[in-house]
Amino acid sequence: MQAVAPLSRTYPAELYTSICAAIYDLSLPPETPSLDPLIQKEDSASPVALPSSYPAAYWGEPIARHTLANLCLVSKAWQEAAKPYLWRRVEIRLPRSWLCVVEEIGGGDAEDENAQSDELMSRTVKQAAEAAAKIGGASAIQIHDSIMAKLEGVMEGRDADAIPNFGIPVELLSPPASREPSPGRLRAKSPGRWRILRTLSDLAERAAGGAYVPTPDDPRPGRHVYHLDFNHFRTIGMRRSVGEGVNSRFVTGDRVLSILREMPNLVTFGATEYMDGALTSAVLTELLLRGRRISPPRNRGRVSAGVPGSEPDDDHERRTECKPLEAIDLCGCVSAVFVRALTDFVSQNLLREDGTSPDEEDARGRVGRHGSRDEEDETLVTLYGLRRLGLRGVTSVPPNILTPFVLACPRLTHLDLSATRVGPELLDALAESPSVKLVSLNLARCARLTGQSIVDFLCYGRSARALTELCLYGDATLPSPLSTSELETLVTEAPCFLSGALQYLDLSSAPITRQLLDRFTPQPALRSLGLSHITALPLDDVASFLLTKAPNAEILTLIGTSPELARGGKVSLALHKHIVRPLCTPPFRICGLTGSNAATAAEIPTRLRVIELSIATLNGVGVGAGAWRIVRSKGGRGFYVDSAAGWVASLEDGQAAVMRRDLGEEHPLRREIDRLAMANGNVSSGTGWHARKMEVLYGTGMLGREDGLYGAVSFAYQG
Repeated sequence: MQAVAPLSRTYPAELYTSICAAIYDLSLPPETPSLDPLIQKEDSASPVALPSSYPAAYWGEPIARHTLANLCLVSKAWQEAAKPYLWRRVEIRLPRSWLCVVEEIGGGDAEDENAQSDELMSRTVKQAAEAAAKIGGASAIQIHDSIMAKLEGVMEGRDADAIPNFGIPVELLSPPASREPSPGRLRAKSPGRWRILRTLSDLAERAAGGAYVPTPDDPRPGRHVYHLDFNHFRTIGMRRSVGEGVNSRFVTGDRVLSILREMPNLVTFGATEYMDGALTSAVLTELLLRGRRISPPRNRGRVSAGVPGSEPDDDHERRTECKPLEAIDLCGCVSAVFVRALTDFVSQNLLREDGTSPDEEDARGRVGRHGSRDEEDETLVTLYGLRRLGLRGVTSVPPNILTPFVLACPRLTHLDLSATRVGPELLDALAESPSVKLVSLNLARCARLTGQSIVDFLCYGRSARALTELCLYGDATLPSPLSTSELETLVTEAPCFLSGALQYLDLSSAPITRQLLDRFTPQPALRSLGLSHITALPLDDVASFLLTKAPNAEILTLIGTSPELARGGKVSLALHKHIVRPLCTPPFRICGLTGSNAATAAEIPTRLRVIELSIATLNGVGVGAGAWRIVRSKGGRGFYVDSAAGWVASLEDGQAAVMRRDLGEEHPLRREIDRLAMANGNVSSGTGWHARKMEVLYGTGMLGREDGLYGAVSFAYQG
């Protein structure tokens, strides 16, 4: 009996697209994170609830990318469904891969570009002509010639009576051209590819007379890109000389601009210090002025980079059809090129002719951007689309440029201003904004801020009432500006403290005392707490606060805190006596007595499982005790971690995520923590807890996880 070859089955295109969309969604971080580094095991199942440390709550980006790339090799149907999601998120890692991306999205040499455009136009015009001819009337050749003539721009008004009525609109028909239409001539007269595609699509639909015409399929994948970041990009280790690094850069402003113009759907962009020299004025204008419809200037008397008439109309019209940018991360961008470009953008688009911002209060006591606006203010730019802004470490930008730039974003929800030169005037103006609704705020190590400005903003500002993540970190070199009285006012009057909704809080180096901790409102949602660099705070006071006010806190930082942790060989004893034993172990009970049962992990009073300590303190702890292990980050931070505790959400453990405190030695989560401890700092940059940098590209805030250069800033660097 001969074997019958299986028949190839075809399925609806929507089914392929749904599967690829699900694969892409699996690589996005969840809304409720587990706070642990990503642990990806091949034999792990899918989590049934969140948060979940094991099984992993999401896939890593490389796994999702390789899966989608393999689907592209299965069949043409899978390739068409997987390609948009394969290009949706582009993370630049290596210089050579960056050059490949530039060539693929921005186009190669002129000959290849011309061939692609010719093929695209010929295919679309042919489809429109055939669709219109099927309805009846004019022939396909006549419609083809009419569309090509329209594209060439040689059509002129003709006598309608001289044109036969073929059921085709008059403006689509014209006499034959003097010579055969050439797509190359079309491109010479209309340099913008976006304009050719839009005109081609409109003419095809009109020529078809109601028949369906497929949308022109641009061979370049730029329209699929929603996310672009250079988080993993670096040129270290390429054996390039100093001269090559200066004169032969891989990431240049022209290259970045060329691909940005091909990405109309880009909504998130991340930059780093390794490529900030490419953030020219043209690049910032292209990023920030997307999706804006600007009215013509009224007697401005100066040239603006963001209004019609001051730049090629083609670029302005193209940007109005792009999606506005939602998130931008400029962490560590300090180059002179970037500072000059941002200064030019602010002065040309955000400031009046006299150099003042519309947000500055005038003599009549109103704020220009949020109140009634003058005619001059109508031409100023407002970045309504930008909701998440990361400016950590942008130390070279002066306050007079930083302040109007932040205030031009009236719909912010995530704002990272740590280690910048921001001053009290920004917080004062931001507090009066009726549209800013901050959820996550990072003001760590801001040397120019005063304690009173922070208190006024958090206690009385409308934009800070819904905060769930607040970082006011300070250290020995740059301590917190808050005084004892200001801190007491903050704790007892700020809406974010009174609501009990804070999930992340860092008050390191603030003058906290036992009396102040007693004034706190209970914080049941608090998951990560920073109390470092408070030398006079006893460990018993910290333990009492966690036990009574924040029992659900999982992470605690105690770098340089408490005199008990500075006693040399007694560090381990003091830590376990005051913190680990009363907060992280079951209550002691004598077994064998009548009515007495053995204590269980469910009776542990708190969820504390990670304690950050200084390197000197960790050296005094030794190798750890029991299930507690020392995990060192890639930089100068170290953590004392309970390897037997973690969020587990699998079918074996029920339908809800539970905090397990009794994981066996063979459990994959515990074995992974042991592996990180044995690595002794030879780990990825994303290994650590209690981030110092806000994650803004995906919107997970201070509880989010990052790797690459962003991860090093979050979990490796001390400051």
